[in-house]
Amino acid sequence: MSGTDKSKTGLTLDGPVIILVEPQLGENIGMAARAMGNFALTRLRIVNPRDGWPNIAAQRAAAGADHILEKVELFDTVAQAVADLDLLFATSARAHDQAKPVVGPEAATTEIGSHVASGGRAGILFGRERWGLTNEEVALANRIITFPVNPGFASLNLAQAVLLVGYEWFKQATSGALPHGMPERSERASQHQIQAFFENLVRELDRVEFLRPPEKRDTMLVNLRNIFTRMDPTKQDMHTLHGVVMAIAEGRKGPAKGGVLDGAQATRLRALLAEHGQSGASDSSSTVRGLARLLRRNPTDAERLLWQALSRDRRFAGQFKRQTPVGRHIPDFVSFVHRIAVELVNAGESETIAADRAARREWLQARDYRVIEMPAADIEIDLEGQLARLVALTSQQAG
Repeated sequence: MSGTDKSKTGLTLDGPVIILVEPQLGENIGMAARAMGNFALTRLRIVNPRDGWPNIAAQRAAAGADHILEKVELFDTVAQAVADLDLLFATSARAHDQAKPVVGPEAATTEIGSHVASGGRAGILFGRERWGLTNEEVALANRIITFPVNPGFASLNLAQAVLLVGYEWFKQATSGALPHGMPERSERASQHQIQAFFENLVRELDRVEFLRPPEKRDTMLVNLRNIFTRMDPTKQDMHTLHGVVMAIAEGRKGPAKGGVLDGAQATRLRALLAEHGQSGASDSSSTVRGLARLLRRNPTDAERLLWQALSRDRRFAGQFKRQTPVGRHIPDFVSFVHRIAVELVNAGESETIAADRAARREWLQARDYRVIEMPAADIEIDLEGQLARLVALTSQQAG
């Protein structure tokens, strides 16, 4: 499995010595070294390798574990290779009828960890590929390690045996800590957010008569709610799901294709924009820009009417821009010439949207912008009256 990161510093652990007794194939030595490197085992001793040393096949199979092969210690006999150790384990897949403890790799590495921590020197013997260790070699060990494998097919490849022991050693040495986990990109969604999403979902499902027959509606709603609460969703999850529901509801002619939002849809989008802008999450800026672009591409009827008037009326032509950033804020309309910001207010807006607009107004006014709020309904009913308000403001400035 790939995953080696050259930019990261490997762990240095004081672990057991790995001793390969008369290995026959250089490839097995290299793969054993690779397994050692995976689990921070660095001390490798080889007793009388059949094809001599150094071995090019071992180097090729080591796949980057050269730091282990370069420090290999060679010995002529097992007795010489283990002479300086005071705790020795012999690996074996078959019974040797010797009166000494037989343990699994987990118990063995736990004992090795305690022994090494107290200043001891431990080693693990691995036998030949064909017939393993002799009785005399096993007799040198304090314990026997065996593996819980299929008794009808118990023989392990040399590197596999080293890998199993190395894994258990590293797991106990690092308390089983994993190298990485799921990244936390957004804080957990609040019950308010989940409820707002669910109400939006139910509203759209009712439009297509999904929640029927009526006698099953309550059960269906409970089941649907449980789907999302089991997810333990984040704020970003809720924003994404809101967008999915809206895209499905609007279809091919909806906002994603440059349509027109109604007041309720615009209010939901503005709530998302305000809420995410206040979250302070690392991904807020990109999400806020994305939602702002969606609002800019998809004006409500009131925005469209006002924008057409501001663009065509000679009194304002070229003086206003729509959904344009002013610092970190994006008012609905802004005139840099007159330092006027226009905010549209849709019916039924939430406290979150109102608080966001108030913060934006305070920020703009502190920078000498005059902020005028226009109810969307007033624009649709009396557009000329709202334009007259703007004319009065610009005239005051000119005067």
